[in-house]
Amino acid sequence: MGQRFYVETLGCPKNQVDSDKIIGTLLADGMTPTDDASAADLVVVNTCAFIDEARRESIDTILALEEHRKDGARLVVTGCMAERYGDELAEALPEVDQVAGFGVPVNPAPVAAGGKGGKKLIPVSTAPIPTLDLLNLPRPKSASPWAYVKIAEGCDRSCGFCAIPSFRGPQRSRDIDQILREVDELEAQEIVLVAQDLASYGKDRPDELGAGSIVPLVRAVSDRVRWTRLLYLYPSDLSDELIDAICHTGVPYFDLSLQHVSKPLLRRMRRWGDGDRFLRRIADIRDREPDAAFRSNFIVGYPGETEEDHDQLLRFVEEAELDWCGFFAYSPEEGTHADTLDGAVDRGLMEQRLAELREMQDEITARRRDDLIGTTATVLVDEPGVGRSHREAPEIDGVIEVPDTLVPGSFVEVRIVDAMGPDLVATAVDARTEV
Repeated sequence: MGQRFYVETLGCPKNQVDSDKIIGTLLADGMTPTDDASAADLVVVNTCAFIDEARRESIDTILALEEHRKDGARLVVTGCMAERYGDELAEALPEVDQVAGFGVPVNPAPVAAGGKGGKKLIPVSTAPIPTLDLLNLPRPKSASPWAYVKIAEGCDRSCGFCAIPSFRGPQRSRDIDQILREVDELEAQEIVLVAQDLASYGKDRPDELGAGSIVPLVRAVSDRVRWTRLLYLYPSDLSDELIDAICHTGVPYFDLSLQHVSKPLLRRMRRWGDGDRFLRRIADIRDREPDAAFRSNFIVGYPGETEEDHDQLLRFVEEAELDWCGFFAYSPEEGTHADTLDGAVDRGLMEQRLAELREMQDEITARRRDDLIGTTATVLVDEPGVGRSHREAPEIDGVIEVPDTLVPGSFVEVRIVDAMGPDLVATAVDARTEV
């Protein structure tokens, strides 16, 4: 058997796509994957640097894997943390053999001898636009019935809290034919389109990519697979045409990047919109598609957030009745606009606000799930005993417990018979399956 590799992925679905591309290159190099990091000759950690908590998790993971790797194994750190803090990371973690920023190949060859894994540090190397562009590298066939596909890299926005554009670079949209080729190669039943700013796909190449609109791509992917799901939609780009295209995919699921609803606070965030506009758009979508599902995320404790701002968010959450919501404490990020603002919110107050919002949303989610008891739904069976309808995005939402006799990768009509918080229980309406 040839050399074995192990890849640990942290952070968002976009990182998972990058890991799949790395795996594709390692497979092409003749290496063999393993689920046991201690048996691997090459251990790769794809890190996240979005907020402080994610960075701590990345460091803890690196150190844990280093402790258990076998003699002679190489430890490589890549991803957002490697790109953003490459030199600092290389200096702080002499245990690491390579710190590879974006566009730098993960080195499968042994490094110079000397100690466990031969600790000759290979310095980080980066470029404004990667010479090795992970976006268009091949990937293995999907191991599950669904797969993420990243359609663009980078972001042209300047949101006050976000450092991503500083290390991911400007928006770079992929060619439609490259994306469709990847969709075909994955052989998945559901494709989940992701990017830093999904609905801005094509705006950096308006003459080449469908007049700068994501709609032609959504339609083209939907022609190839049964389900197409979109994640991370900036609300100002949610046009009528895009709403119709999403509804026609068979997955009327709207993941709206709202972040807050107070207009003054949103302007401090350098964001568009306000609660009233968001509520009108959500109501409009529900008028068109009553079965539409909604998810959003909100930042709590952004500098300058007042009690009135928080009360506005509470009222919005209560009125909007979104299916899924994530609430996150503001995390100061070096080099961002928010890091220069006054009005820091006390951590204890931030935690109180988070708890209040989460309690309210948990009740809303549970109530909306209870309302589904007695209805029927089409589910995609992800694995024995576990399925999802259009209302549940993989890995981040609840699931539907289904009979374990149903075939993974099949679409099945089920009847919802019970609810347990975010999860549902269902029985098959018809034992036959469809692939």
